Amino acid sequence: MEQEKKNVSLKALLEILIVSTRLGFTSFGGPIAHLGYFHEEYIRRRKWMDEKSYADLVALCQFLPGPASSQVGIGIGVMRAGVLGGIVSFIGFTLPSVIALIVFAILLHNFGFEDAGWIHGLKIVAVVVVAHAILGMAKNLTPDLQRRTISLFAIVVTLLWQTAFTQVAVILLAGFVGYLLYKQQTIDDSATNVNFPINRRFGAICLTLFFGLLIVLPIIREATALNWVAMFDSFYRSGSLVFGGGHVVLPLLEREFVPTGWLSEEEFLAGYSAAQAVPGPLFTFAAYIGAVINGWQGGLLATIAIFLPAFLLILGTLPFWDTLRRNTKVKGALMGVNAAVVGILIAALYHPIWTTSILSTVDFAFAAILFSMLVYWKLPPWVIVLTGAIGGFLLSFL
Repeated sequence: MEQEKKNVSLKALLEILIVSTRLGFTSFGGPIAHLGYFHEEYIRRRKWMDEKSYADLVALCQFLPGPASSQVGIGIGVMRAGVLGGIVSFIGFTLPSVIALIVFAILLHNFGFEDAGWIHGLKIVAVVVVAHAILGMAKNLTPDLQRRTISLFAIVVTLLWQTAFTQVAVILLAGFVGYLLYKQQTIDDSATNVNFPINRRFGAICLTLFFGLLIVLPIIREATALNWVAMFDSFYRSGSLVFGGGHVVLPLLEREFVPTGWLSEEEFLAGYSAAQAVPGPLFTFAAYIGAVINGWQGGLLATIAIFLPAFLLILGTLPFWDTLRRNTKVKGALMGVNAAVVGILIAALYHPIWTTSILSTVDFAFAAILFSMLVYWKLPPWVIVLTGAIGGFLLSFL
C-alpha cells in the first residue's frame, strides 16, 4: 500500500512537471494571460480543481504581494501533490524564461552591445509595455476619486523622493488610508470553505520565516559586506514588497541595482524589454540582473531570492485564507495599496523608462506605432519586441 501511494505521488509530480514546463514554454502575455492558460489547462482540461476553488486561489494570490500568476501555479501544485508539487510546478513554469534571460545577459555582457540600435529599440518597447500595463491597472484599481487621489500622492512622492524606502513608505501609508476609507465596505460572504492540504502550524512557520528574513537579511548584509548576501537581500526585499504584479518590481529593482553601479541603466532597460519577449513570469527579470552581475550563478541566486517570498507567502496564507478573505478591514487596506501601485508605476514610466528611452520625436513616433500594435491591433508581445529590436536597429542609421 505504501509503495502504491509512493508511485501515485511520483506519477502526480511527473505530470505536474510536464504540464507546467509546457506552460512555461508557451505562456506569453503577462500574468492575466497566465491565469487564462492555467484555467484552460488545469481546470477545464484536467479538472485538477473545481471552478470555485480556482477562483478562491486566484483571489488569494491577487491579495498577496509578489508574482500572482506564479503563486497561483505554486498553489495548484500544492493542492495537487503537496509542497513538493508546488516546487515542481514552479520549476516547470519558471525555468524556461530563467534560462533564456541568463543566456541573453551573458551575451549582452560579453559582447558589450549595450549601445547597439536594437537595444535602444528594446528600451522603447519597455515604454510601450509599461504604459499598457498602467492603462489596464488604472481602470481596475482606481475607479473612484479617493483611489485616484491616493495614486496621485504616490506619483508625487515617488518622483520627488527617490530613495530605496520611498515605495515601502508609500505602500504602507496607502494601506492605512485604504483601511480608513473602505473598512466598512460590504463583501460577498457566500463563498464556500476551501480545504488546503497545509495545516496552520506549517503556514505559521512559513509566515514567520518570511518576516524573519525580511528583518534579518539587511542586518547580515551590513555585518558581512559580502556581495552575494547583498544581492540576496536586495532581490528578497524586492520580491517581498511588490503589490500589483511583475511590472511593479521594475522601480524597486532599478533603485536597488542601478545607483549602486551593479549594472548600467542601459543594461537594466535592455533586460527588462527582453523579459517581455520570453514566456513565463516577469519576475524572471531578476535572473537577467543576477547574470549580468555574476554570471549564471548570480542568475540562479537572484531567481531563488526573488521568488522565495512568493513561496513562503502562498504556503503561509493558504490555511488562513478563508478567514482573511472575509475581513473587510484587510480588503479595505488592500484597495488603498493597489491604488498606490498605479501611482508608483506611472512614476516609473517617467523615470527611468521614458527619460532614458524617448530621446527624440522619432523615438516617440516609433513608440506610438508599437503601442498601437499592442493595444489596438492586439498583436502578441513577442511580435512587439521583435519589431522594436528591428526598428531600433534601422533607426540607428537615421
